[in-house]
Amino acid sequence: MYDNSENDNPFTAEAWKAKIADALARVMKDQGVEGPVDPSTVIAEVPPNPEMGDLGFPMFSFAKVMRKSPPQIAQAVAALIAVNNNAENIAAQGPYVNVRLDRAAAARAVLAGGAVSGGTAVFFGTDGAVSGPLTGVRIMVEFSSPNTNKPLHLGHLRNDVLGESISRILAAAGAEVRKVCIINDRGIHICKSMIAYLECGGGKTPGSEHIKSDRFVGDYYVKYNDMVLSEKKGKDETSEAEGRARELLRKWEAGDPETTALWKLMNSWAVDGMKETWKRTGISFDQFYLESQTYLLGKEEVLKGLERGLFQKEADGAVTADLSAENLGKKVLLRSDGTSIYITQDIGTAIFRHRDWPFDRLVYVVGSEQRHHFKVLFAILARLGFDWARSLYHLSYGMVNLPEGKMKSREGVVVDADDLLDSLRDMALEEIREKEREEAVGNPAEAAEKIALGALHYYLLQASPLKDMLFNPKESLSFNGNTGPYLQYMGARISSMLRKAGGSAAEKGKVKPELLRSDAEWDLVKTIAGGSGAVNAAAAAMDPSLLAAWIYDLSKSFSRFYHDCPILNAQDADLAATRLALSRAVLGALKDALYLVCIPFLDVM
Repeated sequence: MYDNSENDNPFTAEAWKAKIADALARVMKDQGVEGPVDPSTVIAEVPPNPEMGDLGFPMFSFAKVMRKSPPQIAQAVAALIAVNNNAENIAAQGPYVNVRLDRAAAARAVLAGGAVSGGTAVFFGTDGAVSGPLTGVRIMVEFSSPNTNKPLHLGHLRNDVLGESISRILAAAGAEVRKVCIINDRGIHICKSMIAYLECGGGKTPGSEHIKSDRFVGDYYVKYNDMVLSEKKGKDETSEAEGRARELLRKWEAGDPETTALWKLMNSWAVDGMKETWKRTGISFDQFYLESQTYLLGKEEVLKGLERGLFQKEADGAVTADLSAENLGKKVLLRSDGTSIYITQDIGTAIFRHRDWPFDRLVYVVGSEQRHHFKVLFAILARLGFDWARSLYHLSYGMVNLPEGKMKSREGVVVDADDLLDSLRDMALEEIREKEREEAVGNPAEAAEKIALGALHYYLLQASPLKDMLFNPKESLSFNGNTGPYLQYMGARISSMLRKAGGSAAEKGKVKPELLRSDAEWDLVKTIAGGSGAVNAAAAAMDPSLLAAWIYDLSKSFSRFYHDCPILNAQDADLAATRLALSRAVLGALKDALYLVCIPFLDVM
């Protein structure tokens, strides 16, 4: 997607991979081989013996193309890289180029970053003022994409946090990001809830039943399924309820006033309820699109394509696209009765969006079961002649379930998002009470809500998006190990220490980066310095788990530093001041990174 090495901190492995790649290209040019070397082909390792350096780069993979032995290549590369203030020593040791970084210079850079901001929005550009590898790139991210026939559930929670997090990460890498949500407010599934309400609702409303409005609508979707099962008893044929739902869809597309009025009412109930959940979980959008506003454009484009001979009309009147040349088979674009399907709507929505906000890239955050759908969509848009179809990307993610099993909305076997959040909040509140921390945290219910969100969001993001996952609520709330609450606790721990620093020797000394000589201090400096690389890598791979792993590494590294290196009680005032400054840098990096993975920061726990 982009080269993420240019703007990296000069003390990171990614920055040195770029330097090694440049030197390799120069050596190859001397051999008569022209062309750049991709930094991603350079492998970075940590030498087994610290005496050998901080980074090691094996040259084995370049031996064949350069027709030299790995030790010869290492010698040539090391000789080309000038020693500068970012490294104390660069040497060839056998087939490796080993680099010993300038610890004082690295510490100086890290401490300067933390001191400038006082621990706020300096490391990863979360203040919006950032120049990064994606500067000038306009990226639209579509996520959530709910249907207006049911409330948000656990699957939506994974989609939402993945979309929100990757949007923040892309922005931190310099992109201009526009977060959008397509509301699937039309189609046969919507009509199913409407039919059930018409026949079973009796004029009830969410207010009259004291039920959250999106759940109220979802209950009728379940009732529709019950109606179908009841009518199918002893019969194999389609139920009459299914026929009535299809007739309602035809009435809606024809603009029937009564049908339209009911559709507007039930959609408003559903969307209002969803907006409450989005607000609760910290999810926001720059713009909403409605399928009801874009599907006609899709039909129009399909019919134009039919006239141009790009698509075919079948004997029953359906319009199809033969994508066998793309190994995608045949796809129906319009039903035989002329009504639209999902692909038709998505064609219109994509075209509408590009006209509305010309993007350099459009990212669809949608489950992995829709991979084929998006391959077909991208192929059709390309066939229609839209050059920007090459810039469409499907950020695919796996299923998420609870230990109880797979969710099925139509059967009512679903984990409602609000119910899950309530449960996590109550469990966190119980933990606060057991530890007798009610007075310390100020507002126990508010703190418990933030802990619940931290637990949920981190658990959903720590795994690669493509992986199916089992969400374990109790496991996610652990205050030990690789969990959201552990990371929140680390931030609260550092905040507490900084509050205690007032008037201590640490506040009276001078910050001297060269005093940070221990292994624990150096490990922490290196970890902080690698944060920008972690952000850029997560943006390039569209994978927040890469950043989540770095946050956990940062927390573990600080924990070791805190254990091994006295801070406020350091015997030397300058050393105490320097270690305190390093702690502030950790806090600044941690705050920024937690924001990028949608975890609320707590200064007290």
